[in-house]
Amino acid sequence: MRHSGIEQKSYPLLDGPIGKTLVRLGLPMVFGMTAIMLFNVVDTLYVGRLGAIELAAMSFTFPVVYMLMHIGVGLGVGVTSAISRAIGEGDHDRVRRLTTDGLILANTTVVILAVAGWFSIDPLFRALGASDEMIPLIRTYMRWVYVGVGFLMIPIAGNSAIRATGDTKTPAIIMMVAGVVNIILDPLLIFGPGPFPRLGLEGAAIATVISWTVTLFASLWILGRRLKMLDRSIPQLGAMWRSWKEILYVGIPAAASQVLVPVAVGIITRMVSSFGPTAVAAFGVGTRIEALSLIGVFSLSAALAPFVGQNYGARKRERLRASIRFCAVASVVYGALTIAVLAIVARPLAALFSSQEDVIGTTVTYLRIMPLGYMFHGFTLMVMSTLNAVNRPLRAAALNAIRLFVFSVPLAWLGAHLAGIAGIYFGLVVANVLIGIISFLVVQKFLDVTDVEMAADSEMVAKADAPGA
Repeated sequence: MRHSGIEQKSYPLLDGPIGKTLVRLGLPMVFGMTAIMLFNVVDTLYVGRLGAIELAAMSFTFPVVYMLMHIGVGLGVGVTSAISRAIGEGDHDRVRRLTTDGLILANTTVVILAVAGWFSIDPLFRALGASDEMIPLIRTYMRWVYVGVGFLMIPIAGNSAIRATGDTKTPAIIMMVAGVVNIILDPLLIFGPGPFPRLGLEGAAIATVISWTVTLFASLWILGRRLKMLDRSIPQLGAMWRSWKEILYVGIPAAASQVLVPVAVGIITRMVSSFGPTAVAAFGVGTRIEALSLIGVFSLSAALAPFVGQNYGARKRERLRASIRFCAVASVVYGALTIAVLAIVARPLAALFSSQEDVIGTTVTYLRIMPLGYMFHGFTLMVMSTLNAVNRPLRAAALNAIRLFVFSVPLAWLGAHLAGIAGIYFGLVVANVLIGIISFLVVQKFLDVTDVEMAADSEMVAKADAPGA
């Protein structure tokens, strides 16, 4: 058997100290995810200097761009789940097959999304509430996004395969380099100093696409040359279809669950738009700062996927239960710290993105209310990551659907009618608290059932190995 060298990378996930291992996995992802989120933060900072209309137009694109990213992330969840469990089981030939077929699947998905998206720009954004003045700006921005979406989706799948081995440093470095490229290109292409053309909002889109291109080539090189996780033989349709089914069993519910997030954000954006363009601009700024504030939670949640997947594949139930306890404590501590920090720095942060007092004031309202639910939201994300990693995608998707459409959207609507913009945000906080409690009950039930199943499996193996069996 031709080994890829990934075996050695997986052992710390199966045997190392749980807290230290999760921190080791999560810490590089903090930097990598921060770099990716800086794409949007830096774009928002510079576009905010163009004017409130441009900032509002860009804010309208957030749900759709998020939808594309979340579809890719959902497929990546399926890739990570399948590959990490294969590593835990010691089947390294299947690891290479799953990696290769996962990239082919991502490429196929890209073509479908790009064509559908290109021809739906105007009607979609009018439905979201964009004005006639904003539509040309949005159209120019989104056409570049659809041209370059392949440079985003394929690396997401590739980086997910790399993370499944327990290597979170390499994807983080790739994302950080791409983030630096975007930071450098943004002011050059948006404002056009010296020989560069002044492209405004379009320049922000072009800079982002170029940055995505960096991630594409880097992730393919790592998978093919360093980790040797790509199968260079001509793919057989039967084997590829088996890989696709395994990936999509988790990937489709995960992608659907991920897509629900920008759908819900789009609905809430429409609620916010009833309070005027400045409210939409402030909402866009607030969600950007929120994403950056929750980077630690997102990183730990993503780190759980390879850890839980490998330990589930190796049937190590005590490590599964201990990892959930660790994440529960981490979510509470991180959430409390975020509440304190954002309460202090909300106004200066908001002032970085806009000089208009009404935009600043509404952004501050967002940043002082929404963190109240972060510890519950963080734990829910970790539970969903756990369920996807152990091949329970429908439960994870159900939790997200309940969070968004049973709690978040209805409570935001109720809050808007009772207390305006602040009421929307308080409604979202209550939604996060409720789903956090439900997530705790769901994961405890899963762990109890898993204990029984794995104990029975161990007993069967012991009987089979007994003398005279």
